[in-house]
Amino acid sequence: MSFPVFNLRRCTRLLFGAGLLSASLTAYALPAGMSKGPSVEGVTQYTMKNGLRIVLAPDDSKPTTTVNMTYLVGSRHENYGQTGMAHLLEHMMFRGTPTLRNALGEFSKRGLQANGTTSSDRTNYYASFASNPSELEWYLGWQADIMANALIDKQDLQAEMPVVRNEMEEGENNPFRILMQRLTAISYQWHNYGKSTIGARSDVENVDVEQLRNFYHEYYQPDNAVLFVTGEFDTDQTLAVIDKAFGAIPKPNRTLPPEYTVEPVQDGTRTVELRRQGGTPLIMSSYHIPSSASPDYIPLSLGVGILGDTPSGPLYKNLVDTKLATGVFAYDSDNYAPGYALFGAQLNADMDVKAAEEALNRTLETLSEHPLSEADLDRIRSKWLVAWNKAYANSASLANALSDAAANGDWRLFFLHRDRVEATTLPQVQQALETWLVASNRSTGVYLPTEKPVRAPVAVTPDIATLLADYQGKGNTAAIEAFDPSPANIDARTDRTPLTLSGDAGKVDLALLPKATRGQRVEARLQINFGQAAQFKDKAAIASATASLLEHGTNTLSRQEIDDKFTALQTQYSFSGEGGTLNISLSSTHEHLPQALALSLQVLREANFPEDELAKYKQAAIAAITQSSTDPSTLAYYALERYRNPWPKGDIRYTPTFEESIAAIQALERPQLQAFQQEFYGTGNIAFSAVGDFDPEQVRTVLKQGLDNWKPAPAYQRIETPYHAMPAKQIITNTPDKANAFYLANLQFPLQDTNPDFAPLYLANYLLGLSETSRLWNKVRVEDGLSYNVRSTLDASSYEPDASWDIYAIHAPDNSAKLETTIQSILATTLKEGFSDQEVKEGAKALINYRKLSRSQDRVLSRVWINYLEQGRTFQWSQDIDDQLLKLDAKTVNDALRKYLKPEDMVISIAADESKQ
Repeated sequence: MSFPVFNLRRCTRLLFGAGLLSASLTAYALPAGMSKGPSVEGVTQYTMKNGLRIVLAPDDSKPTTTVNMTYLVGSRHENYGQTGMAHLLEHMMFRGTPTLRNALGEFSKRGLQANGTTSSDRTNYYASFASNPSELEWYLGWQADIMANALIDKQDLQAEMPVVRNEMEEGENNPFRILMQRLTAISYQWHNYGKSTIGARSDVENVDVEQLRNFYHEYYQPDNAVLFVTGEFDTDQTLAVIDKAFGAIPKPNRTLPPEYTVEPVQDGTRTVELRRQGGTPLIMSSYHIPSSASPDYIPLSLGVGILGDTPSGPLYKNLVDTKLATGVFAYDSDNYAPGYALFGAQLNADMDVKAAEEALNRTLETLSEHPLSEADLDRIRSKWLVAWNKAYANSASLANALSDAAANGDWRLFFLHRDRVEATTLPQVQQALETWLVASNRSTGVYLPTEKPVRAPVAVTPDIATLLADYQGKGNTAAIEAFDPSPANIDARTDRTPLTLSGDAGKVDLALLPKATRGQRVEARLQINFGQAAQFKDKAAIASATASLLEHGTNTLSRQEIDDKFTALQTQYSFSGEGGTLNISLSSTHEHLPQALALSLQVLREANFPEDELAKYKQAAIAAITQSSTDPSTLAYYALERYRNPWPKGDIRYTPTFEESIAAIQALERPQLQAFQQEFYGTGNIAFSAVGDFDPEQVRTVLKQGLDNWKPAPAYQRIETPYHAMPAKQIITNTPDKANAFYLANLQFPLQDTNPDFAPLYLANYLLGLSETSRLWNKVRVEDGLSYNVRSTLDASSYEPDASWDIYAIHAPDNSAKLETTIQSILATTLKEGFSDQEVKEGAKALINYRKLSRSQDRVLSRVWINYLEQGRTFQWSQDIDDQLLKLDAKTVNDALRKYLKPEDMVISIAADESKQ
């Protein structure tokens, strides 16, 4: 069983991993008017005469290219009455120019994974695609087009407005996000960091189109932009293309408005309370901190990581171990101007909120009495650097990381932060925390009067240009081989010779694909299958808990010791499973994979499920179920599954009620988990895959040593899920006080992916609702603005004739009836008119490009090989699907569509606030 964790901005922006840059840039003649700037570890900046900065990070190790255009404008640049304007403008850019009216649709046609994001400090537009000079030239041309020629007309603004409102309403359903908005608002008295990027609804709905155009012309200029290109591309050719695309755009005459607002030092605790229906209690405390470029930032940031670490951190020990909370979190915002550090905890409904608040703040503000240790710092530093190296090795992640660093003042901060992390000492961390984590600098849910407050110093943004004037980094990285991600090459490079174990342990199916990677990274996956459906009666919760708690302790290692060992091995890991399957995922390095794999097998065989860890698991799982039980999307899917599910209570395939799920978790006992492990885990049906930089023989040796003489598992038989016909029905679930609603339509039919109809139906689904050129997207989102996200998905079993076709859309509750009518109209029109030959041709090309991009990702290859080993397939299967897609014509696709798509047979599940319907 899995349950949600907080997906926080700091988690994705602080922890970036390993490197992927080519060795050096050869000398060449730059285009006229272009100058070369700083170069750090294979990343080089150029500047055009119009002020556009270009940052190139070439890497031939993977055949993908990422382009990220970053405009140094975000919500912090908005004036009174303009909140949300930067984000709204991001949406409007995709509405078009005189030469291209539907950018998202064109991206989809070309197989580009593209989008845009807005933060408080920047707006960026990015795309990743299979390396292709013509696609790179086209996308750079589009970026130049929107920089100079975006229409931003009133009709497009009106059409996009419901989509933006829908996005707002989606956020309104999340207690964490809304509490965060309220807390941030009281934390900042004057600075715009106190305002949410999404903006005030009144500002967005009443925005003046002329004012929006003025905002665009003010900030969407070459001298306020940084263009990043990473991955596989030719440097000379790319610079020439950029010069051609952007060279005609003049440098503006205007001067950007100065930023002179400085947030005053906070002089007392501030409090806020939010009351809404649903969910479980949350507590948060926020503190002002220095900006990302400040020398004090990294010591403080590492300290924040130590405090919130699970399970070693003081917050976890003082709140979760004492049963005051079910989980804790901590992160800090890395911003251009002084930002904030946020700490908090998730509680169950029966927990004492006041006691948890007091424990949280006491832990944070008495660190001088409970100093941190060198082991604490080493642990967080290691995790930070592992994640940094991993992102540095991935061209798409690197482009995003450099974009965020540029928003904070300069892209070289990405490297400087790594240097500072390596050099930070424990006294620096301790001093930073004690300086900034004081009561008068806190905003929280509790008011604490203080007679003699201790105030934090004034935070100052340093002169970044001076800071980085002579910065050189650590030197360049050597280039590595280019890898061809074609199915034929993947099959040819993969060793699938099984590993024979000793005695009656059987064998291990293997898919080993060694290849050079930047940072010597490797992605690996181990899967164990066991037992039959009847053996798991009434054991669904036990199976999930057993898998989830494997890493929480063995006879000789505590949960923390296991985590520390994986961290020391620079390995990210996960154990998961349900029913008769257990999965172990590892992301490691050439040097450490053998030890990480050996440790995984040790944990697998020696796990002892400590009582205290089981108790914490139960608390967190119940809190997660309670939280999700009021979410519209969860409720819509849940109602559908409950209706569709034909299995009796106790069957491993049965869909329990929320109450039954909670009762099953509450009933879990340690002997049950120990018995499940002893009965079911063992050899007999094991598969292992690895893709990346590793030694196959070392892997074989470790697997044999770790699995030899292990007891056999009960004979495995895949748990079947045969097709069951169910009558059409509409299910309505009331979600009181929820601003957002969810529409879900489902159709079940007997189809296996080996059926000749699968490929044409696969493409038909893409054209109907999976892409940004699809019928559903163009009508529901672009034309009518009824949904922020509308999609259709097709899932066909590889084992038996059982397929599921879903259509879903988030929307405003008062639009439910209109949305349903619109979708049904689209289905009827599509069935009547069919798809054109041009739609089929363009759709097949785009779909194949997406598939090619997917095959270039090592983690995807590792996961797919595990599936193929069980199915008896190779990547020739993937090639066969590509070949079938290329041969399809409109008649074949339309025949398949009309054969299987039966709107009258759909089960429709809608979760919405009935009072707003």
